[in-house]
Amino acid sequence: MTRNALGIMLFIVVVTGFSAIVGWVGFTTALQPIADRGRADLSLAAGRLTSGLQQFRQAAVLLADHPDLLAVAAAQRDPAVAEAVLLEASDKLGTLEIFLTDAAGQVLASSTPEHNENVATAPYFERAMQGALGSYHAQLSGTGQRVFYFSAPMLEGAAAFGAVVVKVDLEAVEESDWRGGAQAIYFVDEAGVVFVSNRSELLLRVRQEGADLTPAGYESATLQPFFDFSAYSVAGHDLWVVDAGRYIPVRALHLVQPLPVIGMTGEVLISTAQAERIALLQAAVAAALCLTFGAIWYVATMRRNTLSERLALEAQTNARLEARVIERTHELSEVNLSLRNEIKEREEAELRLKKAQADLVQAGKLSALGEMSAGISHELNQPLMAIQNFAENAEVFLARGKVDVAGSNLNRISDLARRMGRIIKNLRAFSRQESEPISDVDLCAVVEAALVVGESRLQQGQVTIDWKRPDRPVIVRGGEVRLQQVVLNLVTNAADAMEGQENKQIIISLSQQADKVFLAVKDSGPGLDDPEKIFDPFYTTKAVGRAEGMGLGLSISYGLVQSFGGQIRGRNHAGGGAIFTVELAASKKEETA
Repeated sequence: MTRNALGIMLFIVVVTGFSAIVGWVGFTTALQPIADRGRADLSLAAGRLTSGLQQFRQAAVLLADHPDLLAVAAAQRDPAVAEAVLLEASDKLGTLEIFLTDAAGQVLASSTPEHNENVATAPYFERAMQGALGSYHAQLSGTGQRVFYFSAPMLEGAAAFGAVVVKVDLEAVEESDWRGGAQAIYFVDEAGVVFVSNRSELLLRVRQEGADLTPAGYESATLQPFFDFSAYSVAGHDLWVVDAGRYIPVRALHLVQPLPVIGMTGEVLISTAQAERIALLQAAVAAALCLTFGAIWYVATMRRNTLSERLALEAQTNARLEARVIERTHELSEVNLSLRNEIKEREEAELRLKKAQADLVQAGKLSALGEMSAGISHELNQPLMAIQNFAENAEVFLARGKVDVAGSNLNRISDLARRMGRIIKNLRAFSRQESEPISDVDLCAVVEAALVVGESRLQQGQVTIDWKRPDRPVIVRGGEVRLQQVVLNLVTNAADAMEGQENKQIIISLSQQADKVFLAVKDSGPGLDDPEKIFDPFYTTKAVGRAEGMGLGLSISYGLVQSFGGQIRGRNHAGGGAIFTVELAASKKEETA
């Protein structure tokens, strides 16, 4: 028993040591992909920061060649001219300030009129006076804002006679580019101060140990010492143990990337928790395997057990292993079957949703046709009665030998037949369920076809249409029938909104900006009660119980326009009434033409 106990203890010690070695190898191996990902994240963040700042450096270079600024720097024009140019540039770029100096460092003009100090001793100005591009970062006195300065010289030959300086608020650059990333990234300047970071708790902390003096360009009240940390090296990787709050990893891989372009060093702290989990898992697996094989070996070497007992024990062990495998296989099969059923249910739900949407669109069109059925009957009945009268008259004129008059009547009959054919054609096109993919469509023809379909409804409501077709086709990307329904919905909704008014007018206009086409439908009605809800399904302000008061027209139109990759918006017009704007992508063929 003593020998067995000592053997078991020795075996446990060996297994523990082996598992520790496996865990250490796994940990060091897992650090490499974490380091690669961290370098990529740091490089990406550094690129975003430098590119975000470089645009302001380029702005300073471009403004340094501006003729108005050159004239003011040469004392040939009034500084007010330069102030207008600098103010416009500052508004467009979103800078804190842009100012112009002479060779002595005196501010001649600025986007901030009250700025008239002398910057002769500023590092960025001294650099510009040497004929090179200058940059500098600091805190603003009083406000504590972190700013970057970029300067560009104004040269006459090889000598600088002035400079343009762009002052940028670093807070705006951080928010627009990369703040809130997954990794703790920060940038340290030559003075050891963390000047840029996506973690606010790291900002303005001093890395230099034993630094007693406040670095130039900083306010001492805002600086704090860096968090306590201990560093050690593992397999060539720099690891830190940091106590800096919940948003900074306690155990982290530390990587560095120099950024000479902006005079800083980028650093990133990446949590090693994933590598620790991998190492722990590998160590546990190694220990489990060793213990399993050790137990088997121990059982096999037990000489006091009979052969039958050993075989029974092995069979029992195998049975347990097989049961675990079967159980695990069964669980995986159930999970796989559940996932397949869920995927199938989601696909069926998506198909039902698409079908319901298509049925809802078709129902909306048929509902609109039903609302216009009386007017359509009137539109078709008038030409039919006229055709009957002209035909009877033509028969009488032919009997009297007045062939020319009879021919005129026949021409009128032909015109009326064409008119009826056009009405029926538009109604058939509008009522069919379009399944064609998105293609190039003439938006002018779509508007006119929709007006033809809704002509009887508009005439019945005494609505005036102000529509001037452009001189050339306006080609957009969409579906012809679906776009007709959108236009008809907007026009009929506008007519319904003006019900009960004396002056009923709908203005339809088209405009184009770059690769976008805008269709505007404005009415002279009372406007929208709640513009935020107009595209919600079943939202309506019409009387309860009316057929046209279901509140689906605008919701359907919204979905149709979105399916074309466009946008539809509704708002109250400043001059009264409501205006709906449909934004569609212009055809590339149209752009080429």
